[in-house]
Amino acid sequence: MFLKKIINSIADAGKELLSKTFTGKRNVASLLELSDDLISYKGIASGIAIAREISETYKELSIEDKKKFFQEIDKKLKPNMDLVEQKSIEFVKDKSKETLKSLAALAEGRRQEFIRRMNMAPNGTAFLVSMREDLLRCVVEDPSLQDLDEDFRHLFRSWFNPGFLKLEKITWETKAAILERIIKYEKVHKIKDMDDLKRRLQEDRRFFAYFHPVLHDEPLIFVQVAFTEGLATCIQDIIKPTMDSKLKADTATFYSISNCQQGLTNVTLGNFLIKRVVYEIQQENSKIKHFGTLSPLPGLVDWFNYLEEAKIISIIGEEDFSKIKFLHNTDVKVGDPRIVEHKAIVKKLAVHYLIKEKVNNKPVNSVTRFHLGNGASIQDITVNANISDYGYKESFGVMVNYIYHLDKLEKIHEDYINQNKISYSDKIKKYV
Repeated sequence: MFLKKIINSIADAGKELLSKTFTGKRNVASLLELSDDLISYKGIASGIAIAREISETYKELSIEDKKKFFQEIDKKLKPNMDLVEQKSIEFVKDKSKETLKSLAALAEGRRQEFIRRMNMAPNGTAFLVSMREDLLRCVVEDPSLQDLDEDFRHLFRSWFNPGFLKLEKITWETKAAILERIIKYEKVHKIKDMDDLKRRLQEDRRFFAYFHPVLHDEPLIFVQVAFTEGLATCIQDIIKPTMDSKLKADTATFYSISNCQQGLTNVTLGNFLIKRVVYEIQQENSKIKHFGTLSPLPGLVDWFNYLEEAKIISIIGEEDFSKIKFLHNTDVKVGDPRIVEHKAIVKKLAVHYLIKEKVNNKPVNSVTRFHLGNGASIQDITVNANISDYGYKESFGVMVNYIYHLDKLEKIHEDYINQNKISYSDKIKKYV
């Protein structure tokens, strides 16, 4: 009888909420009220209706109000540490499965359950990815929101597990809507128009993207590959409009990997993508024996300009610093011949930045961390590899070749993860 009353109560609440035309003010207060309904028993009965209204209300808020909403949700739904402590003491005494289950629920709090229920809204997954994009901006101003962000990341790692994703080879026959989005999402080596994209889809190129089944025609991450003789050393040669018909390619040079959804930042899709693409290329083209990258070196210019002269001298020596002093706190023009003239010094500087500059015992450079974490080795530093305004502003035109030795991937990966050991070639060794 008691159970029947509860079921009827939930059903009545559901009817009331479903029939309700949400005409109240769309502000933080109303959004929090709706969120309370969603996370309560009412949300079980009418989750879709409530989640939909939350998503519509949220979209109308300013970024400042969105930050207030995140702060309040975090405060309301984070774990209650006093209850966690009490349940921990109880578990130490009885060590029962029931207590352990209760302890786990208390330790998790209710933020993840709120996110799960929000996924019931129409296009809920896409909305949550967009919501996390806003949250990441708010975290910069309010680091206390990092725990809320970690709950998003925890769920996204499951929802966007590569086992659920579909790898597609992008060709000129791919839907126009997808091709247009690819042009929009390529930020580093910009694609000017469809003709420019067509070059990147020709016979000596490969283009792959991951898609999620509920985000139709919306690429999550994509990688661009050039078939080359040895590792490519200049990005302009890769993306130039014509191809060499006599090319005897033996290497797949990965030259661009782009995360399309900012809301999926640090959900680690890239490492799975590269390994999967290596497999696809091996299956398709037996002549490709080597796999590597021509990668950007973001932050080199900012790091160099941040350093005091005394620090630079301690890295490369006073005599060498005098030769490249023109780089320090000046706008270096594209094609400055002094960079090539003193390329050995520039390489030494770049190698120090790659290998010696650390945060938490890992390289400060994010691209380096990504490739080393995938089991790659630093093969070479290439000067004048990106002869563009962007390339010079980012890294004085310097780019990095990473190499993937397929027979050593696991060993290099394990040494890096477990021992912080960075793998590099003899070409790099002389600059260390």
